[in-house]
Amino acid sequence: MHRLTFGFSPCPNDTFAFHALVHGLVDAPLTVEPVLLDIQELNTRAHEGAFDLTKLSFGALAGAAGRYRLLRSGAALGRGVGPLVVAREPIDLARAATGRVAIPGRGTTAFLLLRLAVRELGEVVELRYDRIADAVERGEADAGLIIHESRFTYAEHGLVRVADLGEWWEAETGLPVPLAGICARRDLDDGLVTAAEGAIRASVEHALAHPGASREYVRAHAQELSKAVTRAHIALYVNEFSVELGDEGLAAIERLVGSPAVV
Repeated sequence: MHRLTFGFSPCPNDTFAFHALVHGLVDAPLTVEPVLLDIQELNTRAHEGAFDLTKLSFGALAGAAGRYRLLRSGAALGRGVGPLVVAREPIDLARAATGRVAIPGRGTTAFLLLRLAVRELGEVVELRYDRIADAVERGEADAGLIIHESRFTYAEHGLVRVADLGEWWEAETGLPVPLAGICARRDLDDGLVTAAEGAIRASVEHALAHPGASREYVRAHAQELSKAVTRAHIALYVNEFSVELGDEGLAAIERLVGSPAVV
C-alpha cells in the first residue's frame, strides 16, 4: 500500500475534513503521513515539492503549477468565507491599504484578493496569521488582513472591520471565493493521484456524515479556540465545494488565477 506525505494546516476545517483519511477510516489503497503547517509555510514548501499531497493557497497555485496539480476535492471555497481587513478605528479600505498592512503571507489568496481590490498598497509586513490581530491592536500595523479563525475573534482585540474581501469578490464576479485547494505532486502516477483524490473526497464526506468523530483530533490542534469558534470555523469552510469543486468552483478558481485550474 502506498504511503503519501500530506501537508495541511492545523486549522479546524482541515483537521475536521482529513481526520478520517489520517486515521484510516475510509476505504483507500493508500495511507497518509500528515504534516501540519501554517498555510504560508505550505505555500513556500510547495516550490520545492516537499510533500506528495499538499494544501495550497489559490494565490500561490500559479507559482507552483510546475510541481503540483489541483485535485477536485478537499478545497476551501465558498460564499461568505473571504478574508477581512481590520483596523483599530473605522476607515475606508483604500486609505487603510496605503498604511502599514500586516498580511498572512504574500502567497496567500487573501493577499491576492487585497491586491485585486485596491489600486495602491503601502508597506506590507508578513506575519503568521494568528499574530496579525495582536499586531494591529498594539499599533505595530495600521491594518491587518485576517484569515481563518481570526475572522471570528478580531473584535476581542478591539478591532473593527474595514472590508470583507469575500463580499467584494462575490459582488465583482458573482462567484464563490476560492481560498485554497489540495494538490498532488506531478511526479505521482495518475492512478495514484486519482486514488488520493477519491480518498480525500471520502474523508470529507465521512466528516460531514459523522461530525463528532473528529472532535478530539480537531481540539488537539485548535490551541486555545473556544468550542463555539471551532464549530463556526468548520461550518464556514467545509461545505459542498470541499467534497467536489464542480463547474462553479473551477470557474471561480480560473477567474482568480487567470488560467484553467486543473492542469
